[in-house]
Amino acid sequence: MTKNAIIMFSGDFDKAMAGMIIANGAAAMGNEVTVFFTFWGLNLLRKPGKVKVKKTTMDAMFGSMMPRGPEKAKLSKMTWATGQMKKTMKRKHVQEITELMTQAQAMGVKFIACTMSMDVMGIQKEELIDGLEFAGVATYIGTADESTITLFI
Repeated sequence: MTKNAIIMFSGDFDKAMAGMIIANGAAAMGNEVTVFFTFWGLNLLRKPGKVKVKKTTMDAMFGSMMPRGPEKAKLSKMTWATGQMKKTMKRKHVQEITELMTQAQAMGVKFIACTMSMDVMGIQKEELIDGLEFAGVATYIGTADESTITLFI
C-alpha cells in the first residue's frame, strides 16, 4: 500500500481545499493518507462555536482572533472574494471544504493535530473536531519516512 503524508500548515481556504482534494483523491486510490495539521492549519480543525475551556488571558485573546473551522477560512489572495469563490464552487458542484474533510475521515484519512502548535497557539483538544489523533513532529517524520509522497501545504 502506498502511503502519503501531508502537512497542512496553512489555514487558507484555497490551500486547504487543495489539500483535502488531494487527500480524498489519494484515499480513493487506496493510499494510506495522513494529514498533519500544524500552526494555522489547526484552525481548520476548530469547532465552529466557542467552547468553554479554561485558558490564560493570552491564549483566550489569541484564540478569539483566529478563525473557527474551515467555514471561516479565507482565500490566500483576494480575501475579499472568498464569498464569491464559494458561490462559484457551489454553482459548479464542487464540494465544500467541510464535506471534503468529513469524506476524507470517512475514507480513513488520518488527521493528526500537532500538540506543540496547539500549546503555542493556546488550542485545547476540546475545541477541535472529533476523530483526531494528537502527536508531535516525531510522529509526522515517522509517517513521512514511510511515505512515497509528502506535501507541504
